[in-house]
Amino acid sequence: MDDTRSHYSRLEWLIVGSCAVFIFILALSAVYDRSIRVLHAFQALIYVAVVILVLRRSVWGYGAGCIIAAFWNWTNIVHTTFVANGLHELAHALQTGRVSRPDQLIAVVAAAAHFVLIGSCLVGYFRIKPRGPWEPVKFFAGGLIAVGYFAGIVIVFGPQYIPLLRRVFRI
Repeated sequence: MDDTRSHYSRLEWLIVGSCAVFIFILALSAVYDRSIRVLHAFQALIYVAVVILVLRRSVWGYGAGCIIAAFWNWTNIVHTTFVANGLHELAHALQTGRVSRPDQLIAVVAAAAHFVLIGSCLVGYFRIKPRGPWEPVKFFAGGLIAVGYFAGIVIVFGPQYIPLLRRVFRI
């Protein structure tokens, strides 16, 4: 096996960890809401693919991880109240020492895991030695494939979120 692939850096483990946190959050959300179980199972596959590709130090994986995380955060911060409600709940918990809506805190943890994933994937991408002029194209293509897959599974398995997708894509 190639030496560069047999030893994983802290950066790769940070990416694996942030993906694992998000997969855990997807599973936890699915426990509380039966209507999103299949959607979240398919969504978790994005993060499994990111882990596999990043451990191979693939530009496609860094792009998929960075862009899907940025897309999810942008969607949930700009187009929903999930993160805002979660931050309000976090402030309440810090003030009172009690959590009244634990489901709201999930969005804050998910967004934080995604911010870590975005930064880690960018650092990982820029650490790769250039292998050709197509590397930036692969990075963005990996991200676009991940976002396209996500939109597809929302349409098929989460039709309740189609109005949100329409707002996000302005269609």
